[in-house]
Amino acid sequence: IVGGIGIMNIMLISVTERTREIGLRKAVGANNSNILNQFLLEAITVTMLGGTIGVIGGAALSFLVAEGAQYLGYDWAFRVSLFSIFLAISVSTIVGVVFGIYPARKASKLEPTEALRYE
Repeated sequence: IVGGIGIMNIMLISVTERTREIGLRKAVGANNSNILNQFLLEAITVTMLGGTIGVIGGAALSFLVAEGAQYLGYDWAFRVSLFSIFLAISVSTIVGVVFGIYPARKASKLEPTEALRYE
């Protein structure tokens, strides 16, 4: 949930910073679904990248812990299942979709004339 709130904040800041761009795109023909899809895709991309980096970091840390345990004489094998990788990336993607909907809808609802006047 904390990661989702972070994604939502990042996307809301992105919408605010790109208000004029959104207005310009709408003025030249982009519809609400184009804008919505753009911001949802960005949120999903950020969370999938974060999930992938998290899986790699978690696997590396798990490997180091297993090596340290073996060094100390414990029989602790390093294992990472494909299911856990799939689950971690899937959950991060779902978080991106859920917490990316509000900023994406906010961006898609902007009026072109007001967005172009935004400073």
